[in-house]
Amino acid sequence: MVEQARIAFAEFGVDASLDEIARQAGLASGTLYRHFPTRLDLIEAVLAEQIAELVGLGRELLTVEDEFDALSTWLRAALTHALTYRGLSAAVMNSALDRGNGLVSTWHAELFEVGAALLARARQAGVVIADADEVDVLKMVGAIAWAAQDTPDSSAQADRLLALLMSGLHHGGVQR
Repeated sequence: MVEQARIAFAEFGVDASLDEIARQAGLASGTLYRHFPTRLDLIEAVLAEQIAELVGLGRELLTVEDEFDALSTWLRAALTHALTYRGLSAAVMNSALDRGNGLVSTWHAELFEVGAALLARARQAGVVIADADEVDVLKMVGAIAWAAQDTPDSSAQADRLLALLMSGLHHGGVQR
């Protein structure tokens, strides 16, 4: 059911039909609503799974020999996530703020922790510029997703912008 929701939300956004999601999963709508009483509950389940995968990928990449490639791979995955689930993330974030839900804060902390660890590792290996700051880098990835989101070739533009970011981060690249 969550897999069908992931596919539907990625294709149709936050307003994907819940009845259609249930049908695609081979379930009655009532079964979906018993497990996920609100649309937001289902969105949170989809995002929780996707964020857990992104965090897991980052932790695996902490053991990869090529520190720059590990960082680049994770930032690309984070960018793909942001492009794919931007509407879902906004819906959850807005609702979490309204409800005082700490879920979004927990997700943010987990993503930031693994991203910061990958960047620190690359910095220590000398493959990125010494003054690369994890907050700035992660904000730039978010900005790339925002800038590319409504363009006809959003994935291609996001890839080009990420390549520019990685070029600037690479030790020996442009420094301030």
